[in-house]
Amino acid sequence: MFDSLQGKLQDVFRNLRGEGRISEGVLDEALRQIRLALLEADVHFRVVKSFVERIRERALDEEVLSSLTPGQQVVKIVRDELTALLGEEGEELRLEGRPAVVMLCGLQGSGKTTTAGKLGLRLAKRGRHPLLVAGDLQRAAAVEQLVQVGAAVGVPVLVPEPGERVEALAERSLRVARDRGHDTIVFDTAGRLHVDPALMAEIQRLAAVLEPAETLYVADSMTGQDAVKSAAAFAEALPLTGAILTKLDGDMRGGAALSIRTVARVPIRFAGVGEKAEDFELFHPQRMASRIIGMGDVLTLIERAEEQIDTGEAERLAERLARQEFTLDDLRDQLRQLRRLGPLGQLLELMPKVGPLKAMDPSMVDEKQVQRVEAILSSMTAHERRRPQVLDGSRKKRIARGSGTRVQDVNQLLKQYQAMRKMIRGKQGRWLRKALAGR
Repeated sequence: MFDSLQGKLQDVFRNLRGEGRISEGVLDEALRQIRLALLEADVHFRVVKSFVERIRERALDEEVLSSLTPGQQVVKIVRDELTALLGEEGEELRLEGRPAVVMLCGLQGSGKTTTAGKLGLRLAKRGRHPLLVAGDLQRAAAVEQLVQVGAAVGVPVLVPEPGERVEALAERSLRVARDRGHDTIVFDTAGRLHVDPALMAEIQRLAAVLEPAETLYVADSMTGQDAVKSAAAFAEALPLTGAILTKLDGDMRGGAALSIRTVARVPIRFAGVGEKAEDFELFHPQRMASRIIGMGDVLTLIERAEEQIDTGEAERLAERLARQEFTLDDLRDQLRQLRRLGPLGQLLELMPKVGPLKAMDPSMVDEKQVQRVEAILSSMTAHERRRPQVLDGSRKKRIARGSGTRVQDVNQLLKQYQAMRKMIRGKQGRWLRKALAGR
């Protein structure tokens, strides 16, 4: 999401680190570049103005200017101010009432229906018994979409009866939830292409009927200032309790993420970070700020690994590596575990931009290449994966046909595999074996 902004900020920081001392003139030029980078990222101009002023005020402190590492001090100030700009830590839903009602609002196309399903799944995993309600009666096929989303995540969906008005649906959803033992309602409301009086009047009537414990504004983070302006309008009409940013895995400028907290005056509670139902997490401003300035988000990477990686399989691999064993079966298993963490480009975005990772562009990662490697490995027999030395020309042709690749691709994979084995068995693998022996 923040690739362009991240690159521009990295250039500014690189220039600052090259300065032995930071004068007021050098700082002003750096702040000018930061201001331009934020405006190009579609951050609201008022937000940019106050943000840059706060950095300047803190950076001109005598302690910073006289520091032995003034460039690093400025980087820290920028990170701290970005964290403050993004707001407080996201928090789980405050579910009061029986049933507790969560009402989603926002413009059409912001991702409300998909978010309803993700919320429903998150609630179910936490021991709740949610009911999704298809309250978007404006958009064609919106009801059917929520039915499909609900089926995919295993959460029941209440749909409107023929001719039923949305207020009547809201009243019925409360009765149905109580009768069927649902402790939480996630109500998907109608959106429009723009904010209009009819939309606001309808959603205010709904809020009066439902008395929601949480009213969350769903913002498409790829729409920039449109999302921010509409959030401010919804905040004036409703007692919003937070915002949800969707499509944070997109490739647009990301100005909404940096503006919405200040302009709409509501905290960002959750973030949609992918297309899967599980790609939904609490919003962490400090982690997001670190990603924006190129420091990565290792904590999120660790959390994903803890959730997705089979610890038993990881233990078995550790034991095999300690014995200097590593087969093509091991390689295939590790590729599968890695892919459970998400797209490789997304994983790269979570890594700090240092060393060899500095020049790597997550958008250039070829996911299909990983799929080809897995297809080649799956086209081999178990015997061939354990003893790749038996792979002669005819076997390689069969594997290439079975995986939809070329013999050259099979040869390249085998060459890379042999290089990995050599590294594990050689001096470069000693530190790993030593670490595994002492764990």
